[in-house]
Amino acid sequence: MVFRQKHLLGIEQLHPEEITALLDLADQYVDLNRRDVKHSEALRGLTQINMFFENSTRTQASFEIAGKRLGADVMNMAMQASSIKKGETLIDTAMTLNAMHPDLLVVRHPHSGAVDLLAQKVNCAVLNAGDGKHEHPTQALLDALTIRRSKGRLHRLNIAICGDVTHSRVARSNMILLGKMENRVRLVGPPTLMPSQVDQLGVEVYDDMAEGIKDADVVMMLRLQKERMDGGFIPSEREYYHRYGLDAEKLAHAKDDAIVMHPGPMNRGVEIDGELADDINRSVIQDQVEMGVAVRMAAMDLLARNLREARQNQPVEV
Repeated sequence: MVFRQKHLLGIEQLHPEEITALLDLADQYVDLNRRDVKHSEALRGLTQINMFFENSTRTQASFEIAGKRLGADVMNMAMQASSIKKGETLIDTAMTLNAMHPDLLVVRHPHSGAVDLLAQKVNCAVLNAGDGKHEHPTQALLDALTIRRSKGRLHRLNIAICGDVTHSRVARSNMILLGKMENRVRLVGPPTLMPSQVDQLGVEVYDDMAEGIKDADVVMMLRLQKERMDGGFIPSEREYYHRYGLDAEKLAHAKDDAIVMHPGPMNRGVEIDGELADDINRSVIQDQVEMGVAVRMAAMDLLARNLREARQNQPVEV
């Protein structure tokens, strides 16, 4: 199995064969998670610390379940009420963590690059659970696993990523991963929600929903991130839904067997029609949640293997 990463900070650092190796292992964990006894010893004896500097329910719960099913000792640090609020720097936090000797550190942070900085200062494997507008690698990997299990492959597909692209780390990670796996990626949304220099990202860009999702195999909707907006990016939510919200009429332009995705949490009636989101024949949104636990188990398993190997190769101090 080919996976030589010390940390999982982003998709950009991964080779296609590493992506495939991680997804193959995640497939095995899907099977484990569907058993009555959902337990593995892969992380037995290791300590996992979850540090979320931004509020999160889905991602933090997914990482916590993943760690416990692998046998790790899991600790959640309440960063909203931590010493960071009292003026402690990120470097101070790293030094404190090192004194606790963790093995796996899961971090979500509102600033791009903060997780990478922590990874440079701690003596353990670091997993990026989302940093600013930079990346959210495990979300892209779980999306990839969902697509591969639904479509039977993860290459040469037409994939439309629709909505608030400019504020979305999920979109960025997905663009990178899907591009590495030789897919045709389209971005669909209003020009105000497209990143600057989007023409340099190696994707196609559309501001018309029907045209953008025409003949798509996968339609991936994005959450409208109002908390990151400080200007008039859209005229109103009602107008946004009229033009860019996914409903049955717009989806008819995609392929008949196209699947519908959303990283959650959803704003029903803004980004997507509620009935379509719940349509078991088209929507794989609940599958994404299930795949999230399996992918995070696989990522932590592989990083722990590399961590143990690195520690075994270190000279013994006498």
